[in-house]
Amino acid sequence: MIATAPEAGRIQPEPTADRLPSLLRQSAVRGLVEIKLFFRERESVVFTFTLPIILLVLFGEIFHGKIGHTGVDFRQYFLAGIIASGLMSATFVNLGVSIAADRDDGTLTRLAGTPLSPVSYFAGKAILAVVVCLLEVAALLAAGVGIFGLHLPSTAGRWLTLAWVLALGAATCSLLGVALSCLVKASARSAVAVMNLPYLVLSFISGVYFVFSQLPAGLQQVAAIFPLKWICQGLRSAFLPDTMQVVERAHSWEHGRVALVLGAWLVASLVICIRTFRWQGMDRR
Repeated sequence: MIATAPEAGRIQPEPTADRLPSLLRQSAVRGLVEIKLFFRERESVVFTFTLPIILLVLFGEIFHGKIGHTGVDFRQYFLAGIIASGLMSATFVNLGVSIAADRDDGTLTRLAGTPLSPVSYFAGKAILAVVVCLLEVAALLAAGVGIFGLHLPSTAGRWLTLAWVLALGAATCSLLGVALSCLVKASARSAVAVMNLPYLVLSFISGVYFVFSQLPAGLQQVAAIFPLKWICQGLRSAFLPDTMQVVERAHSWEHGRVALVLGAWLVASLVICIRTFRWQGMDRR
C-alpha cells in the first residue's frame, strides 16, 4: 500500500523543546530553598528573633519614662527604632553574610552551571528577608503590646505608612547589603565584621536607642546620609502621635524626604549590584 502525502494546508506539529522555568517561578523556588535553609539553622533562627525582643525588654526596663513634655513613653519611641534596627539586621547584615558564605562554600560556582539567573538568586534572598522581617515585626509588636502595653498604629493611614516604610526600607537595605557584599567580596568569616560594623554604628546614631534630636548635631548630619535614620523616622510617624513632630529635627515627619532618600539608595544599590555581581569570577549575563 502506497503512503499518501500529507493533506495540503495541514500544519505538521513541531517537536516541543523543553522550556526553562519562568523568571518568576525560578525566584519563587529559590526563595523556598532559602527559607528552608534558614530555618534549618536553629541557632541563627533563635538569635535573629530573640535578640530584638531582648533589646526591647532591656532598654524598656532601663529607659522608661516620658520624653520631655510630650507625655509619650520612651518605650513607644524605642519600639519604632528597634523594628527599624531589626529590619536592617535581617536584610542588610544577613544577606551580606549569606552571599559571602555562598561564595566561600562554592554555592555560587555551582549555581553558575545552572539555568538560574542572578535576578532569581537575588529574588530568592529577598523573599527570605521579607519573610524574616514580617515575622520579626510581628514578634516585636506582640512583645511590645503584651509586655509594656504599647500602642499599635491607631488609624488606617498609619498602618499604610507602616507598610510602605517597611517595604521600601526592606528593599533598600536588602540591595544595599548585596551591593556591599559584591564590592568588598569578604570571606564568610570576615563578612560578619564587615556587615555588622556599619550596622552597629548606624544603629547608635540613627535614633534607634536614643531620641534622635538629642544626639550631637554632627552625628545627626552623618546619620541623615544613610537609610536607617529615615526608616526610623518613617516608623515613628506610624507609632507616635503627631505631637511628637516637635522633637524631630525638622519638626515634621517628612514622608516625602523619607521616600526620596530610601529610593535614591535603592537605585544606587541596584546599579552597583548589576555592575559588580559575578558568579564567582564568571561574568554571566
